[in-house]
Amino acid sequence: MWCPLCNHDETRVVDSRLTRDGMQIRRRRECMKCNNRFNTFEAPELKAPRIIKSDGGREVFSEEKLRKGMLRALEKRPVETREVERAIRRLLREISGAEEAEIPSTLIGEWVMRELRSLDQVAYVRFASVYRRFEDLQAFRELIETLEREGASALDTRQFSLLDAPTPGKRRDG
Repeated sequence: MWCPLCNHDETRVVDSRLTRDGMQIRRRRECMKCNNRFNTFEAPELKAPRIIKSDGGREVFSEEKLRKGMLRALEKRPVETREVERAIRRLLREISGAEEAEIPSTLIGEWVMRELRSLDQVAYVRFASVYRRFEDLQAFRELIETLEREGASALDTRQFSLLDAPTPGKRRDG
């Protein structure tokens, strides 16, 4: 490993630790020439299939795109980062475990919706509205009615329900 400060190619590892999410190893290194210390990160390479897009095009799977889409749906929602990272790891295992060399983006979209649904119903509706290209209020209404029909037993207590309309004049918290 070369030093990012002086470009010398002799460094030594001073310390190695797992990152908090357990997905990488952080190595603390020291340059043998200038004594500069810096961090490097090591992560396993994901064996992922190619993605067949809706227009028929093919592209390499992008973990960054997956993460960005989920985080956009979960923006300003009461979901812990640890829970999001677990969901992303489950998706990555599922994607890398796929037997096929190519999988449709629609399948990944369905897997993401499944994970979001278990994390946060608002994030689920946000993602579904973009993923399924909702064009009117009726599409939202149908999705919410489906959630209602399937029961609210797994709903998170940290968020207000999309399904229960508040009584006029009555506060939700009491």
